[in-house]
Amino acid sequence: MKKIIVLTMSLGVLGFSSSYANVHADAPRNHTIVTPVNDNISSLCKAAMQGDVDKVRSLIATGESVNEKSLGMTPAMYAARYNKAEVMKVLLLNQANLNIKSDQGYTVKEYAEMSKATDVLEVINSNS
Repeated sequence: MKKIIVLTMSLGVLGFSSSYANVHADAPRNHTIVTPVNDNISSLCKAAMQGDVDKVRSLIATGESVNEKSLGMTPAMYAARYNKAEVMKVLLLNQANLNIKSDQGYTVKEYAEMSKATDVLEVINSNS
C-alpha cells in the first residue's frame, strides 16, 4: 500500500512539474532589443544632437546649411530636443530659422518645450 501511495504521489509531482514547465515555455524571456541606428542623419544634425560646438562651427564654415532637414528635423530642432544651448547659440548666429516645422509639424520652440529643455528655451526667448 505504501508503494502505491509513493508511486501515485511521484507521478503526480512529475505530472505537475511538466505541466508547469509547458505553461511557462512560452513566457517572455530576457532578450536584448536591438534598435537599428540610422546613419542617414546629416553630420551637422548629429553634431548638434551631441552638443559638439566646435564641430558645428566647422561644418557651418564648410558650407553646411543650418536650416536643412535631416530625418525630418533641422539642426536647431536636434539642439532643442537634446537641450544643447551652446549649439543653439551658434546656429542662431548663423541664421537658423526657428519657424520651420519638422516633418511631424513641430517648431524648434515646441521641441524645446516638449523636452523640457530649459537652457535652450532661455536662448530662444532671449533671441525673440
